Amino acid sequence: MMYRTISFDLSERIATITLNRPEVRNAFGAGMGDELSDAFKECDANDDIRVVVLTGMPPAFCAGADVSSGEDTFRPREASTFSSGGVTFPAWRVRKPVIAAVNGHAIGIGLTLTLHCDIRIFAREAKYGIVQSRRGMLGDAMSHWTLPRIVGFANAADILLTGRMFGGDDALRMGLCNEVHDNDAVLSRAIDIAGDIAVNVSPASAAASKRALWSSWNSTSDEMNALETDLHLRLMKLEDAREGVRAFVEKRPPKWTSTADSIDG
Repeated sequence: MMYRTISFDLSERIATITLNRPEVRNAFGAGMGDELSDAFKECDANDDIRVVVLTGMPPAFCAGADVSSGEDTFRPREASTFSSGGVTFPAWRVRKPVIAAVNGHAIGIGLTLTLHCDIRIFAREAKYGIVQSRRGMLGDAMSHWTLPRIVGFANAADILLTGRMFGGDDALRMGLCNEVHDNDAVLSRAIDIAGDIAVNVSPASAAASKRALWSSWNSTSDEMNALETDLHLRLMKLEDAREGVRAFVEKRPPKWTSTADSIDG
């Protein structure tokens, strides 16, 4: 796909996806959802990619829905074709770690899409909010499923029902993000984390752990024990399980040979 609303870069096994409509503060529209889905599918399938970073072209991460159509922004849609999910292939389906480098304001769907990511780095000076309740709508992109699990019911109710705006330090306090930094340091910090994962974490191990993490939200403890046991058995068959120990003992970077597909056999 030729991208118009995002850019895609691959370097050192890190794919960087940048929301790229800076003239409208990267507002979500003009096919951005389809392009993001396509890019996430590529990241999942491409064995040269070990980590994904999602960020925005300054001056914002994503200002939310494109409201250029005014009061028709939330016009009635055909029920048979409409989905509030935003993307058809969300970041949690990518079998590699996905890091949101939220380097500026993230409003509405600009924030709810980051909840699909595994790790979130926020800008301290930016503003955040799921403001749809103040527009006559409600949070989208499965935020009523993701947000309570990330920040707890009380904080999720505060964010979703009030539609209020808050800053990076508040987001960190609520557990919405892993770290906060100055705006211009967010992306570099995310790339540092991604670089460490790309070198030191087995691709098969990352895929297995991500599967278990996202499955945990709907699993009992017995179901999780069964899944972890199955994943252990699959990983123990791979050369990476021996290479990881060898590299640790020999004090050198590991030479991984697995892929995300390796645990599916």
